[in-house]
Amino acid sequence: MVTIYDIAKKASVSPMTVSRVINNSGNIRVATREKVEKAIKELGYVPNSAARSLTSNQTKTLGLILTDISNPFFSKIARGAEDAAVETGYRVLMSNTDEDSEKEINYIDMMLSARVDGVLIAPTSDKTLDQIKRLRQHNIPVVLIDRTIEGFVGDYVLGDSYEGSRKLVEHLIEYGHRNIALINGPSNVSTARERQRGYLETLKLNDLPVHENYISEIDFKSVQAGNTKSIVDQLIQLNEKKRPTAIFAANNFIAISVMKALKELGLHVPNDISVVCFDEVEPVVYFDPFFTVAAQPAAELGKVGVKFLIERVEQKNVDQERKIILPPDIHIRKSTRKIE
Repeated sequence: MVTIYDIAKKASVSPMTVSRVINNSGNIRVATREKVEKAIKELGYVPNSAARSLTSNQTKTLGLILTDISNPFFSKIARGAEDAAVETGYRVLMSNTDEDSEKEINYIDMMLSARVDGVLIAPTSDKTLDQIKRLRQHNIPVVLIDRTIEGFVGDYVLGDSYEGSRKLVEHLIEYGHRNIALINGPSNVSTARERQRGYLETLKLNDLPVHENYISEIDFKSVQAGNTKSIVDQLIQLNEKKRPTAIFAANNFIAISVMKALKELGLHVPNDISVVCFDEVEPVVYFDPFFTVAAQPAAELGKVGVKFLIERVEQKNVDQERKIILPPDIHIRKSTRKIE
């Protein structure tokens, strides 16, 4: 293994000079710096990040905790976050909770053990507040992404779930739909609460009744297990006048499972029933855009979240909590149709 002593010998300088070049500290003459950097390159030296963190009290590593990296929405958040981190000299340690609070606790333990400088997290539920308190007890800054938590004080970067829901429901109403069902995520997640609020308020603003049996919720594991079909089946079994003519799926995975269930029940979208959802359904969107969606700027959420986090880590005179809510783009496509 190459050490700084090997670098010093090759460059004919002291080990202290090599250390200063590596850590970018102290006044080093340009010619000396270039000589050391050339020796580093020729010998293939890789700095020991653990040793450097002991002296600088920073690991230049950020934790990124997401709920489902297989979801293209979160994959884009991760890409945006990593790009922003790398641009400013940080690495990203990423983990995936699968909406499981126990896995989330284990990953918080891992972040603490790895001595990350800060954590960007999409919380599994409001209970995540206890884990954020643990991180803060170790002076690790936290920024929330995609979701907020009741009682949380700090920076967060979100998509506008409320406004996106309103626009999707307004679109369905403009297309003549009056019986609109909502298949939502769990109510202990802020995005689900905001999407339901947008749905309910838009119905009321248009003098449409709220049918409690049109509203259901399903968690990530149940979607994966195919349990959406029973919800869809109950809606379709209603008599013809009370049967929904449109379904608002609160996220892309729910939308896919709704489509699958409708197909198995012999129904066609949009001829028999219209479907709208939050977030793009990939990779379909690239070759046959089908779903009418509220598409959130996922990569931008990741970039802004990391920017806020690094400013907290580097203590750049940020006194107040910052709350950024980015609007979604509404794309009207083939999954909805006008009715009489």
